[in-house]
Amino acid sequence: MAGSSLLVLIDDIATVLDDVALMTKAATKKTAGVLGDDLALNAQQVTGVKPARELPVVWAVARGSMINKVILVPAAVAISFFVPWLVTPLLMLGGAFLCFEGFEKLVHKFLHREEDQKRKAELHEALKDPGVDLRAVEKDKIKGAIRTDFILSAEIIAITLGTVTTQTIGMQFMVLAVVAIMVTVGVYGLVAGIVKLDDGGLYLSQKDSRILQQLGEGVLWLAPYLMKTLSVLGTLAMFLVGGGILVHGFTPVYDAIHHFAEGLSGLAVTLVPTVANGLFGVVAGAVLVALITPLARWWQARSA
Repeated sequence: MAGSSLLVLIDDIATVLDDVALMTKAATKKTAGVLGDDLALNAQQVTGVKPARELPVVWAVARGSMINKVILVPAAVAISFFVPWLVTPLLMLGGAFLCFEGFEKLVHKFLHREEDQKRKAELHEALKDPGVDLRAVEKDKIKGAIRTDFILSAEIIAITLGTVTTQTIGMQFMVLAVVAIMVTVGVYGLVAGIVKLDDGGLYLSQKDSRILQQLGEGVLWLAPYLMKTLSVLGTLAMFLVGGGILVHGFTPVYDAIHHFAEGLSGLAVTLVPTVANGLFGVVAGAVLVALITPLARWWQARSA
């Protein structure tokens, strides 16, 4: 009897874990845009730090990220339990923020390129000054990265919550917790690997083996392009994911896109709605940037 009960319990646990795994997979797909951006942003946050301090900085930001999620996961579950009607507006807000941030990046890249290069040059010159407190610079970088992580983590939790709103509170908590842990470990593990990639390449390039030397030189060549690629893919995914969320919230747009796709066949059935979501995300981002940027400047001028 006891053995039978144990088998039933194990079967129940396996079923729950299987459900959690399926919903976690679905939620992770929807948060891809934020994850790509999160990865690129956090890898960029440690630039300018001494090589020996890169991993400690990544670890400090990872700890802050986990604290962020310890706050956000229970808050999300509480919202789902006490004010479930708020989940959809939060999801739409997260989608809008993704589109806004994506388009703002494009605007900044093409219109403020010289300012960015000047700022980076000033940072490098400042770091060469022996009078500069590198610990203070490091602390500022960590605080900035944790603040950025909080916003991105809130987006991830909101998108994940929108995926599991029909489930029980216990199931919602489990999925949110699993996604939070996976995202933190995955993102910061990859960030740690990326920031030390050039060190690995340099190490291999100094080996006696010609094959290892060529491999190391290839890694050194690849490292900066990897960062650029992650940034581009992260921005693209932000439009696709954010646009997809917004399209689902605007029923006429959603119906029009899928009605058009019904007449297609093959790869186009999947590709056309995806591209349409991305284009809608770009348009939404442009509108939001056009509306919010003047208001933000006015508020800054008023507060000064």
